[in-house]
Amino acid sequence: MRNRPVVAVLDYGIGNLRSAQKALEHVGADARLSADPTMIGDAAAVVLPGVGAFGRCAEALAETGLDGVAAEAAEEASQGGRPFLGICVGLQLLHEGSQEAPDRPGLGVLPGRVGLLAGNVKRPQMQWNRLDGDPDHPMLAGVGGNPWVYFVHSYVAPVGADTLATCDYGGPVCAALARGRLWATQFHPEKSGRSGLRILENFVGGLEDARG
Repeated sequence: MRNRPVVAVLDYGIGNLRSAQKALEHVGADARLSADPTMIGDAAAVVLPGVGAFGRCAEALAETGLDGVAAEAAEEASQGGRPFLGICVGLQLLHEGSQEAPDRPGLGVLPGRVGLLAGNVKRPQMQWNRLDGDPDHPMLAGVGGNPWVYFVHSYVAPVGADTLATCDYGGPVCAALARGRLWATQFHPEKSGRSGLRILENFVGGLEDARG
């Protein structure tokens, strides 16, 4: 039997870390919560979940000493190296900062600042919504056209060159992005039923078992 790829879920004490871990296990990963830089460095891939406030998540990453680890791993992935997945606030943290916490910098791997959902919309967006993205990209392979996924957020990254999918919520909203092997979703794949699990399966399926 082939070894399951080891996926390090960064354990910085914030959000639904167990939910992300369990969903990754469900699709075939050996997912492990860890704050150990050595273990994280040896893993086949890295996942940064996040819920709640940008500032608190950024602060917790720094307090656990994982901010540099996360930034280095995400930068490596963006250049085609070891895969990295950011989820919800984990996507937002990849950017330079956020309007939600102006004095707290992000990881700065991706350009731009996160801002409040624009327009006359209810905040947070706490609902299922449909993705409009590139079905040929490996992240969205097999999910079908305009899949439904689940969002809980009031802030959003800017739509730009790395945006892979948007949803319509008072206008186009960045729902997923990809640069190299750096993937991130504003929605929660672990709460998005079959479509979300397929996205996680696509992430895990692209890993090299040899690193497990």
